[in-house]
Amino acid sequence: MRIGIVCPYTWDVPGGVQAHIRDLAEALIEEGHQVSVIAPASENAPLPAYVTSVGRAVPVPFNGSVARLSFGFLSANRVRRWVREGRFDVLHVHEPAVPSVGLLACWVARGPIVATFHTSHERYRSLSVTTPVLMSALEKISGRIAVSDAARKTLVEFIGGDAVLIPNGVAVGRYADAEPLPGWDEGEVIGFLGRMDEPRKGLPVLLDAFAMLAEKRPGLRLLVAGPGDAQEALARVPAPFRDRVGLLGMVSEEDKVRAYHSVDVFCAPNLGGESFGIVLTEAMSAGAAILASDIPAFRKVLDDGQAGALFETGDAASLAREAAALLDDPVRRAKLSEGARQAVWKYDWSTVARDVLRVYETVAGTTGVEEDD
Repeated sequence: MRIGIVCPYTWDVPGGVQAHIRDLAEALIEEGHQVSVIAPASENAPLPAYVTSVGRAVPVPFNGSVARLSFGFLSANRVRRWVREGRFDVLHVHEPAVPSVGLLACWVARGPIVATFHTSHERYRSLSVTTPVLMSALEKISGRIAVSDAARKTLVEFIGGDAVLIPNGVAVGRYADAEPLPGWDEGEVIGFLGRMDEPRKGLPVLLDAFAMLAEKRPGLRLLVAGPGDAQEALARVPAPFRDRVGLLGMVSEEDKVRAYHSVDVFCAPNLGGESFGIVLTEAMSAGAAILASDIPAFRKVLDDGQAGALFETGDAASLAREAAALLDDPVRRAKLSEGARQAVWKYDWSTVARDVLRVYETVAGTTGVEEDD
């Protein structure tokens, strides 16, 4: 099957949607399908052979974050050419209601189109007033996928229609085994992975909790990986404890896996706006003992606390208490680790890609995707 996949966000800045599309594309390629991805990307960004750049993205404030999107005549022309040359059996558009490449692809193509909705409701509040404008593109969609109950609820409330529920996938085997990062294989370590300067990822909550814990636990360290202003993050930690915080910045895929294997407790202190939680499934695949904020998406992925502990969202004191309890109880950490390794298999791409293919097969007819007149 010839499959075209459209990514709305810039390829060269890490994010859950980009990771989902990358892993789906590679899983489908491994199964023998012809896959091409189109996405915004910086001029000199290194891209896999299956990715076509639609051009540079523009940063746009969105849901407490900054989404890097691409829109306009130049992007539309590049999408049109990609669709025409690809002669796809199915076009798979991610986040088609976001004003970026996915929306352009819906406008310029005709034929079988599948859309995946990743976003929880907060992001669509600003889009609801423009829904009539979007309908000319969204009405072309033949099959709809939502990655979570929250994303499905958002689709129903703000756009209309329904979707089949297929969760985000994770390449479980990629994270299963790795050596710790140099210097991080001793003492007590709490870990965080995410954008440091995105408020909803909750790093300030974790930094405040670390300050509470550090005074009583002289061997405790904090390992932080992800892009953002390291000095601004460090300034939130009391001076006596700053040398116990490791700020790695953006890391390679290999070092990300090693980071998961370098911590005693992996913490996801997100404040909300998450419809799933790819970072959790990665940590689960690595067998990390997880401590996460008690938001609905995380509670579901962690099987109501069977595959990871939960704390009160946004409450640094609650985080500190639960982290201390986990650090003091290696037996419980081991039990959570085993629960995580078992629970995460339902999200492995060997299962998820097969479910996505069934949607493709349902909507695909004898006519492939063509450029709209």
